[in-house]
Amino acid sequence: MSKIYDLHCHSTASDGDLSPTELVQRAHDKQVDVLALTDHDVTDGLAEAANMAATLGMGFVPGIEISVSWQKQTIHIIGLHIDIESEELQTGLAKLREFRNWRAEEIGRRLEKKGIGGAYEGAMRLTRGAIISRTHFAQFLVANGYAKDMRELFKRYLIKNKPGYVPGEWASLEEAVTWITNSGGQAVIAHPARYKVTATRLRRLIRNFKDVGGVGFEVVSGTHSNDEIKYMGRLANQFELLSSCGSDFHSPNNVYLELGRLSALPEACTPVWSDACWHGLGDIV
Repeated sequence: MSKIYDLHCHSTASDGDLSPTELVQRAHDKQVDVLALTDHDVTDGLAEAANMAATLGMGFVPGIEISVSWQKQTIHIIGLHIDIESEELQTGLAKLREFRNWRAEEIGRRLEKKGIGGAYEGAMRLTRGAIISRTHFAQFLVANGYAKDMRELFKRYLIKNKPGYVPGEWASLEEAVTWITNSGGQAVIAHPARYKVTATRLRRLIRNFKDVGGVGFEVVSGTHSNDEIKYMGRLANQFELLSSCGSDFHSPNNVYLELGRLSALPEACTPVWSDACWHGLGDIV
């Protein structure tokens, strides 16, 4: 029987609803064999998650999801098998968190101008880790009646050309991939079907990514349709990228994105776990 890999999820260390311990326990309950915790721009939850995985006898991969600005667009790069002691990686992530803090204050200021007071303070009260994200603002605003759910809230307030939108100024593609690679990890483009780009632009992103040392492509994502999985699989093979899979789980309240509930990789794809760095996975902590 094939192992179940889920290589993209989030805990309270960033914008998830479950602690690292709770997250790993839920993954185990959902029959996930190998889990990667990939919080946004922070590694604070990895030690706790690794300890819980070891207790349960479950495979665990230390990961990260890095925010990147590429040609005036925000994309996300997953790092798998990173070394959290890498000074280069931690210095880079610290700078991203500094920007996140400024952006959160600016979101609060912009919403204040539109008559929505206390949004920054309300979002801060919802954080349980080292970062504040748009998700925390959305949670606060939904709870206070500004929209019926998170999806509607983002569309009305937090995306481009809306009152609370603040453009990202993240790491460059080369910086993110270099931080991951120099820490011994594999760099993977996260949920590529989510980016609203043309086929030509997506191929340009992939070529740029490979040119700076990227090796993986998240073919299967909790947000990808079956047709998108097939297409992303063809792209991964065309560009000779390793294929990854991840739910992008954040919360038990989102019934559409559950840990381990993933389609299989297309048969022609070469999985990320075929790489030599995955050998002896049971020893990873």
